[in-house]
Amino acid sequence: MAARHGSSPVPQPDGGRDGLLHKERGPSPALCRLARSLPDVCPKEPTGERRGLCDGPSVVAEHDPWTVYSSKVNLPAALNDPRLAKREVDFFTKTWGLDFAETEVMPSFYLANITREHFTSYLQDTTQRERIHERCKTICPIKDDDMDAVSSISTSQEKSRAELEQVPKIFMRPDFALEEPSTFSAVLPWSHFNSASGKGSRDVASSKLLQEKLSHYLDVVEVSIARQISLRSEAFFHAMSSQHELQDRLKETQQAVAVLRRRTAAIDRVMCQGPLQALRAALTRNNLVKLHNKLKLMAAVHQTQPTVQLLLSTSEFVGALELIATTKEVLQQELQGIHSFRHLGSQLCELEKLIDKMMVEDFSMYARSELNRSLREEPQVLEKVHKANSVSQKERLQSLVFGLLRQRKLDFLDIYSDEMIAAAKAIVSQCVAERLLNIDDIDTEVVTKLTDQMRLMTFPQWFDLLKDVFDSFLIFLQRMKATLSVITVVVLEVVESNQKAFFMEKSSFEELGEESTRAVSLTRGETELAYLTHEGLFISDALIEAQQHQDHAHQETLSRRPDADSASGSREQNFMSGDMMPSDLELNQVLSTIQELLHAASDISHDRCVKVITARAKDGCLERLSLADFVGLSVAVEDFAKDTEELCGRRSVSLRGALQSQANRFVHRFHEERKTKLSLLLDNERWKQAEVPAEFQELVDSMADGRITLLARKAAGPDDRKPSEFLLVDGQKYAVVGTVLLLIRMFLEYCQCTNDIPSISPDILTRLSDLLKHFNSRSCQLVLGAGALQVVGLKTITTKNLALASRCLQLVVFYIPVIRRHFESKLQSKHFSVLRHFDHITKDYSDHIAEIWAKLVAIMDSVFEKVLSKYEVKAPMPSSCFRNVCKQMAKMHKAINDLLPEEQTQMLFVRINSSFKMHLKRQLARLCVINDGGPQHGLVVVDVAFYVENVQVLKNLDRLDLNMAEIWEQKR
Repeated sequence: MAARHGSSPVPQPDGGRDGLLHKERGPSPALCRLARSLPDVCPKEPTGERRGLCDGPSVVAEHDPWTVYSSKVNLPAALNDPRLAKREVDFFTKTWGLDFAETEVMPSFYLANITREHFTSYLQDTTQRERIHERCKTICPIKDDDMDAVSSISTSQEKSRAELEQVPKIFMRPDFALEEPSTFSAVLPWSHFNSASGKGSRDVASSKLLQEKLSHYLDVVEVSIARQISLRSEAFFHAMSSQHELQDRLKETQQAVAVLRRRTAAIDRVMCQGPLQALRAALTRNNLVKLHNKLKLMAAVHQTQPTVQLLLSTSEFVGALELIATTKEVLQQELQGIHSFRHLGSQLCELEKLIDKMMVEDFSMYARSELNRSLREEPQVLEKVHKANSVSQKERLQSLVFGLLRQRKLDFLDIYSDEMIAAAKAIVSQCVAERLLNIDDIDTEVVTKLTDQMRLMTFPQWFDLLKDVFDSFLIFLQRMKATLSVITVVVLEVVESNQKAFFMEKSSFEELGEESTRAVSLTRGETELAYLTHEGLFISDALIEAQQHQDHAHQETLSRRPDADSASGSREQNFMSGDMMPSDLELNQVLSTIQELLHAASDISHDRCVKVITARAKDGCLERLSLADFVGLSVAVEDFAKDTEELCGRRSVSLRGALQSQANRFVHRFHEERKTKLSLLLDNERWKQAEVPAEFQELVDSMADGRITLLARKAAGPDDRKPSEFLLVDGQKYAVVGTVLLLIRMFLEYCQCTNDIPSISPDILTRLSDLLKHFNSRSCQLVLGAGALQVVGLKTITTKNLALASRCLQLVVFYIPVIRRHFESKLQSKHFSVLRHFDHITKDYSDHIAEIWAKLVAIMDSVFEKVLSKYEVKAPMPSSCFRNVCKQMAKMHKAINDLLPEEQTQMLFVRINSSFKMHLKRQLARLCVINDGGPQHGLVVVDVAFYVENVQVLKNLDRLDLNMAEIWEQKR
């Protein structure tokens, strides 16, 4: 038996200085202990009996003592010690125990199933060392002692192997089974035992020989087995001694556990029963407090419906909805399963639906009453309605909007849109009815349609009606903007509260996470410390204190939050606590819908005004307006459009489009009237110089000062200012006909139209260019084309008519750049291309003036040709031909000198003098008069001197170059 180890300390019941119990030592090591039994290496088999929790295996309870009957191991194999040279007492034979019944040993439930994979890591670690060991064995020789031991071992192994080889191979086969006939026949050949002669001495000898042979085989095998056991006996008996030592320690542990159980029972009886009773009483009190709170909560929930009715009576929809949501949450969490409240949840849902309908109906009634209020008696907007009620009206609207947003009724603006459309349609009818009360000429019973009633009004009456409609729609839009502004403020507050709640929740979660982490770590440490050091705290007490510490940390964290929430209104707080809070995306869509609704109101207002205008313009009434009336209409429409654009932030195009359409028709009619008037004036024009009234001179002077506009007409009365003979423009005198003066006034009217109605500038410019082209073409037909002879009845087109027409055209050409600059300042850059019309008009006018000058030269050319064709070089001198030429020259000069400026007169007579030289030279060549100093030459010189003298006497021709040397043919 192996030596016993020292004892381990175990707890001692009666205690000691160190609180530990040591195993008692015997008085003398010589005293022998009782023989210890072998441990039970196989656990008891389960019997299948059902055991309760109290009947389970006990750590402390004593087990039945182990006997030899508890062992299931072959005793001869266990007691066969091959190390003993001779057995002291041989109680058993080698055949003892062979007839014992084989019992299957169940595997232990506490031992793992070991496979080769468990040794994989060990083999990997030792592989390298094994290789090194094998390498060293080949390098280092084996010592002599080792060689002897190895040789003896190898000799014994060879001897045992030789003996084992005597045993037939059939006994070594893994599938050896005597129950098989073939195997049995091979081991026991009964064929020669059952001979025909019966049992003889030979058969008996063979049987004994076979028995001896098999016994020999058994001895060989047993000897080999004993040898193998002797080689491993040290490990086997060491395990047996360890089992005895383990049994000793288990017994000591059993005694220690029994002591611990007795002490634990005493502690439970003395220290735990009383505190546990106190804990039960405290738990009962806490349960009663919870029950009392639950009953108070049930009483509060029972008062939900009356409270909701009270809130609804004061239009506190948000508070009522919040109360309903809170009550439903309490029913689902705190009061779930309460039988008396089984129907309250459905009742609250129905009440919530009823509140939704009430809010929608109240909002519809509010929108209808607000938009349909009298625009004359109560023109104020929402913020100014009755100082005593303005706050309540505004709060009512805010409460409705908050409630609708909370219930996600985001389509409430559609209701407002429908009411807005209906109210806008009623505004025109209301204005027409109010205006008809002051008009006695229209019988509303006979004329029932609004369009017919408006067409029967005079323009001043209709224009006053239109201005009333404009004013009414402006008030209407102001009311709408005020209401939508309140709604916008509410939505923005909700968006801000959402963002604030998000950031606060995020920060609170972060702070609570840090605090809870520190609190949990602290409480865990305190709990463990309290339990381990026996400070008088139980685990439950420590956990309660830890929970209280954590709640205290939570409250401190909440108290450190900013006070911004306390400053916000109760409505916002209630809204933030709602579960049906709209998202930021939905709220942004509501804001965009509000802006679109304001834009739609502007468009509808413009559309209704367009119908008022189109109703009046059905018979072309607006086209026949005077310029002042149409300009007044345009100004009123433009002012209304600007006001609505400033109010709504929307540039509506329908009203401006209708005005543009009417303006185009007005311009067409305006242009046709002026074109017809100009045609009549030209058809009646006798092309004589007209006097210039003082108002035309003032008009021209104002144009010189940069005011391209018509002057205001003065009141009728005596005018002391006398008309002038010429029109003074830029320091030059212009002799003009009356038609040109009216033409100047006409194109100033066109310019005035662009000043008053800038939108029609491109169309006006096109019409003005057409007017100027018409004047140019028609005057050309009448003067150059001699159309005035048939139209007006002139006898002939004189040089004075031509010069006057030229001067009138020059005046128009002078003003074309002025008009161009004026239109360029009014046009948009995309319409600058229409300015090219002025370039074409200037070229046409210049060509026309050049043709008139050519016509004047042609007139004198025909005179020279006619007169000089009869010229003869003979006395008396000067000749009648030259006298006639000088007479015609003086007549021409007299006709145009006062009409054309000095420079133009000189230029014209330079061309006339050149024509005279050409005809005179041609006639002298025909008469063969040369520059030879003869009599004919002298006579011609006298005539030429007479011509020069008469021409130079004419006004403004004294500097005219009259060198006549080129008329002579050179001397042959």
